[in-house]
Amino acid sequence: MKNRTKDQSFEKLAIDTDIVGYPVLPLVEQLTKMVSDNHAKYIHWGATTQDIQDSATMLQIKQGLILIRRQTVELVRVLEHLAHKHRDTYVPKNKTQPSLPPPNTNTNPTSPMAGRTHLQHALPITFGYKCAVHLSSTQRNLSRLDALLATRLLVQFGGAAGTLASLSSSSDDDDDTGLKVRANLAAELGLQEPAITWHVARDNIAETLSVLGIIGGSLGKIALDLMIMSSNEVGEVSEPFVPRRGASSTMPQKRNPISSEVVLAASKLLRANAGLALDAMVSDFERASGPWHLEWVCVPESFVYCSGALHQAAFALGGLVVNVSAMASNLASTRGLIAAEAVMMGLASYVGRQPAHDVVYEACRTSIETSQPLLDVLLANEVVSSKISAEELEKLCDPLSYMGYAARMVDDVLRHEMA
Repeated sequence: MKNRTKDQSFEKLAIDTDIVGYPVLPLVEQLTKMVSDNHAKYIHWGATTQDIQDSATMLQIKQGLILIRRQTVELVRVLEHLAHKHRDTYVPKNKTQPSLPPPNTNTNPTSPMAGRTHLQHALPITFGYKCAVHLSSTQRNLSRLDALLATRLLVQFGGAAGTLASLSSSSDDDDDTGLKVRANLAAELGLQEPAITWHVARDNIAETLSVLGIIGGSLGKIALDLMIMSSNEVGEVSEPFVPRRGASSTMPQKRNPISSEVVLAASKLLRANAGLALDAMVSDFERASGPWHLEWVCVPESFVYCSGALHQAAFALGGLVVNVSAMASNLASTRGLIAAEAVMMGLASYVGRQPAHDVVYEACRTSIETSQPLLDVLLANEVVSSKISAEELEKLCDPLSYMGYAARMVDDVLRHEMA
């Protein structure tokens, strides 16, 4: 190779790229001056600008996906630990009847908590169940990444209009030189060979960014839950304590959920960029007149956002402080209203579902307006007390007797093995 001169430099490459609009032509011009004339004539033979840039992008995407996959595996492990640790409900010694932990104690690392719909108490769940839901989506995201790595990393080599005409012989119908060059190029770069040039069929890029957007959506869901659960009024979790992290410039008491906030912002940006990649699919004829340029921005940005969000999520969840006492206190805060469906279903076997719903609905209204425990209101209701014994009614009003298959579902998710 010849010695580099002032005509071969990154500074000149930048200037010429600004003039041409693409970096490949200026690069080719410099490369041809750096090798012998015998070799120079074969530089960029049969290829076009987009072949070079798309293949380079595929190589970068491959390395990016490997990184994102590694970070996703790390997050899976963190969520597996949380789901396993918080799988069960608390049962005091010498008691067969489930009960809430004593207030303001952490006698057990696991706890039932209020499952919430529309930000209202719905039915009891465990924190392990909540973590397993997050884990299940993260497992599916890992499968999506594996599918991309296995089938979507296509080499790009087609020439001016994609037909490899410059490497074919018009006089020989059996000539497959161009196809062999493409196959060898794919093998050398470690990319998959397409059946046909894909430079105006950008679905593989769009799918990649859509998967990153889905990962962002999963992480955003986790972040939003953590942010609400860490509010003072709820106080069920908090991010790991690091001195001055999340501190306010004016309020010394603040411990803001910084990691969750970063993750939530990144998740929005990832979804927006996925939309840009879908937009870039709509390209005209055999060479796009502009949509391709969208990928120059959204592809690198998305990998940065996704990697950063995964890092922050793993940090927040890996050292998450789980306040079991607050979960128990919040669960009991509605004086048994969270057990309303359990009572309704128990009564429904005697009077029918809708009549049972109406009776329990009125009992809940009375409980709310008079601040009485739901159990006391139900015991005073003749329709209920004539059908259900006090002992059975007390059991129906215990949140821990209405956990459904939460623990079984956690086990099913934890049984999933990564490839």
